[in-house]
Amino acid sequence: MAKTPLHTFHIPVMGLAYTIDSPIRVAQYGISSVIALADDDLIEKMRNFYSTKFNIPYEEITQKLHDYRAERITSYLNLVDKIVKEKFENFKTELAESKTALENFMSMLPNTSDIKKGFQNLLDDGIAFKENIQNYIETHLFPGEIDVNIMTKLDKDNFVKNEQLPIEFNDAHAALRGFANSNLASSVVLSAGMNPRLFGYFENFKDFFPNENNELKKKIILKVSDFRSAMIQGNFLAKKGLWVSEYRIESGLNCGGHAFATDGLLLGTILEEFKQKKDQLKQSAHDLMIKALQAKNQYFPENPLELKITVQGGVGTAEEHEFLLDEYQVDSVGWGSPFLLVPEATSVDQETRNLLMKAKEDDFYLSNISPLGVPFNTLRGTTNEFLKQKRIHENKAGSSCPKKFLALSKEYDPHGICTASKKYQDIKLEELEAKKDTLSVEEFEKSKIKITEKSCLCVGLANASYLENDIKIKGQAQGVVICPGPNLAYFDQEVSLKEMIQHIYQGKSVVRTDRPNLFVKELKMYVDYFRNEIETISGEVTAMQIKKWNSFKTNILEGIEFYQNLFSSTFYFKADETKIKNQFDFYKTELNAIQIPTLELV
Repeated sequence: MAKTPLHTFHIPVMGLAYTIDSPIRVAQYGISSVIALADDDLIEKMRNFYSTKFNIPYEEITQKLHDYRAERITSYLNLVDKIVKEKFENFKTELAESKTALENFMSMLPNTSDIKKGFQNLLDDGIAFKENIQNYIETHLFPGEIDVNIMTKLDKDNFVKNEQLPIEFNDAHAALRGFANSNLASSVVLSAGMNPRLFGYFENFKDFFPNENNELKKKIILKVSDFRSAMIQGNFLAKKGLWVSEYRIESGLNCGGHAFATDGLLLGTILEEFKQKKDQLKQSAHDLMIKALQAKNQYFPENPLELKITVQGGVGTAEEHEFLLDEYQVDSVGWGSPFLLVPEATSVDQETRNLLMKAKEDDFYLSNISPLGVPFNTLRGTTNEFLKQKRIHENKAGSSCPKKFLALSKEYDPHGICTASKKYQDIKLEELEAKKDTLSVEEFEKSKIKITEKSCLCVGLANASYLENDIKIKGQAQGVVICPGPNLAYFDQEVSLKEMIQHIYQGKSVVRTDRPNLFVKELKMYVDYFRNEIETISGEVTAMQIKKWNSFKTNILEGIEFYQNLFSSTFYFKADETKIKNQFDFYKTELNAIQIPTLELV
């Protein structure tokens, strides 16, 4: 029987720790969430923690084990699956035996939900309530998905002494194997672009191929920022006989964590393209998949499998949520950062949660602290920032780099070295010191900041779970790194899970009234990003760069025009229609005032 999702929202992956146990917290209510698979050390400690909490036998998987990374991930996911199933069975019993519990649960479902209407009919009927309610619960309720996330670029080579291990022991490959070998029937979310070797590795696991009932035990979700990249990646996988079950569209800038800016394409225009071309995307992949499966002599489905389109990044009101579902026919809307203020849903230490509640617009910024060299949304005033600046002040810049998940630079070490590490920064600072006489004071300081601003994300993004659960943190103090999207500036209170869900569905508002519209906020971020690109030009400007900037500007202007037409024809956002129109005009003027250099001027 096909599962009907209970909810029209999902909780995306956040950091390493923030959703590490979200399924254990919320899956019994039918809410899907995503666990990051990057940090097997955190995963092993959480397995120990939850085994103890639920009186389940635990045997440590140490790094001495040959395939320890994959084994740790498999064992943790199996544990989460077991706990979720037990909690779900207990929850079903509670609903069948308590009308109060049932009414409370119904208040957390969308008003449009057929399942909610079914419950209401049973309550109104009243005849043989308990027997009927049990049957209804058994056939209509399912726990939320326990999905996982792999950042495709975090695929570091691994070594034993000086001998490089085979490619399947690379970080992302081992993480995929850990998920593939687990008992879960859920999805892996692939983010940060294409990794052909990793994509090819999927072919080793039968759970990713359709069975004779046209079912996939394990599914692939691609997180993408535009249609072109979805088509390229989806077809690449289809040629291997692999089906992408969902394209998860994320705003390029108005999101948490790493920000992958588009070429000026705004979220609304991207969603419109997916809406118009969904069938093309589906058919193209289906045709390629059939050829590949026939060549492998494997079963192939005659008709295309289910394909979902979802969206996330900066959504903050019930009206925006409803608009995205209605206007673009998306299957689900991701609500990430606001759930950092819901203790029932995410793993955040109290000090960091207090910082999030007090933070204002200017405290959220697009930083250069990621060792990946990709812009990273973060927050001022974190404990990580304080400790990092203290080390810089004491001429001890850089992290001890205990985990090495981001040790990807081969500049000084064939095994890889992280740009946030003390080892790397010492070399860079020494090189800079040797050039000091040739640089102005300002150039020297800028270059120094560029080297030392990198943060140890491996430790910083994991520490919140350790602090929340009183798990001992070993090694050099790194504090907490948090990576919310700028949307969180307008949420300033800790709320219950029920309050947040009612905010999403019914507009029982927990957000500030001065919050800008989702599309306006993203537009502002793209105009600011573009201005910064032009103002921070260094070195020679090429014709290619100028062409790219012109295309970027044109895409934003076309996006503004698209929004102006859309907002004048929709019945959504009428209360703020004039204000939104004025904001679009304002940013259009701002954008046109930004002068792109010409080769003659350069």
